[in-house]
Amino acid sequence: MAKAPVLTPQAEDFPRWYQDLINKAELADNGPVRGTMVIRPYAYALWERMQQDLDARIKKAGAQNAYFPMFIPQSYLTKEAEHVEGFAPELAVVTHGGGKELEEPIVVRPTSETIINEYFSKWVQSHRDLPLLINQWANVVRWELRPRAFLRTTEFLWQEGHTAHATYEDARAYASRIHTEVYAGFMTDVLGIDVTLGRKTAKERFAGAINTLTLESMMGDGKALQMGTSHELGQNFAKAFNTTFLSNGSEREHVWQTSWGVSTRMVGGLIMSHGDDSGLRVPPRLAAVQAVVLAIKGDEAVLAKVREIGAQLEAVGVRVVVDDRTDTPFGRRAVDWELKGVPVRIEVGPRDLEAGTAMLARRIPGGKEPVSVDSLAAVLPGILEEDQALLLAQSRARREARTVEVATIDEAVEAAATGWGRISWAELGPQGEAKLAEQGVSVRCIVAEDGSVPASDDQSGNIAIVARAY
Repeated sequence: MAKAPVLTPQAEDFPRWYQDLINKAELADNGPVRGTMVIRPYAYALWERMQQDLDARIKKAGAQNAYFPMFIPQSYLTKEAEHVEGFAPELAVVTHGGGKELEEPIVVRPTSETIINEYFSKWVQSHRDLPLLINQWANVVRWELRPRAFLRTTEFLWQEGHTAHATYEDARAYASRIHTEVYAGFMTDVLGIDVTLGRKTAKERFAGAINTLTLESMMGDGKALQMGTSHELGQNFAKAFNTTFLSNGSEREHVWQTSWGVSTRMVGGLIMSHGDDSGLRVPPRLAAVQAVVLAIKGDEAVLAKVREIGAQLEAVGVRVVVDDRTDTPFGRRAVDWELKGVPVRIEVGPRDLEAGTAMLARRIPGGKEPVSVDSLAAVLPGILEEDQALLLAQSRARREARTVEVATIDEAVEAAATGWGRISWAELGPQGEAKLAEQGVSVRCIVAEDGSVPASDDQSGNIAIVARAY
């Protein structure tokens, strides 16, 4: 009788495979309130490494970290009409506190444009105060009707940047810098995920923004996932909150603003972009554990050798765990590490010890081969970089292979059944976008004819990328 697979095969049921992997790899659990999530240590370690790298990039772009309250007076949200309309269905509202009804209801932070503008209006007085570049790492709450771990949860973790500038041009350039240097750079260089950079349509734009820049990635089943966004807010919030400054010409002017964010959704994107039927595959640059050294048996000499190998790898900068839990069967431990997607397993038993070798199992390309123990510290860093590059190449190849040129709405819907479609935005337009939406297909972004980010929605030659999305 054939052994039952550990995970539901992707080709059989991709959503079930995703949920199986989250459970079996011990990434997350459902919280007690519908739509909430408990992030388990292994997945939280991935999030911490995402935070560390992104935080360094954000600071290099000139922003400083701050923190703002999660409770926001409801009146703040009503000041910007499009903003409150866009978020109204997702709001969690507190009406009682300390056993009494509150004089004014309090909204649990869905995003912080409103409360941050309240303080920007106090902090910005002169052109000398600009640009003001602020970022915060926080949680937000959006009442999600169709929750899915990491992808859509009622509460999630993220960073949100908020900036104020003296000119439209400066704000626009900064939103673009975050989009390309911070987000795209991180996603390709660290996550190993191919991303398409473009503009959102007016329909898909962030509530209250004049332009939204997005990063879209194709998941393993051909659907799109929005990995992050950077918004040009224009002067909408500045006018609502009277955020003004005294210009060089001694005139009082409204600031120009941006906001931008990525979230724990990136963990879901990582799973669905790189995972296979054996589990997760973690990019080596991101991995909290890049290599695990496993003792096959509890032989004292074997245990001593795996600890020695672990120390040697740690000395050359490899993030390593020594698994000497020989009271747990080796096969079970190997499967567990494979599920978790650790890039490299180094397996050592009595026979390996005699030969002066270890069995090297590479999770990303697959396969095993014996390697001299003495060479491990020298060769492993290069192997990890090879495998990092392979993940990005595979992600890009999937997007290229499953994206097709289409000319009609019917062809676009057909393309979205297995991947993405590219169609002229001038031909599709908002009316075609609405017809696609009726069939569960959305315009993920608009790109220029050469694949770059267009300067405007109506730039000649613009292409709409259409897909089904998470």
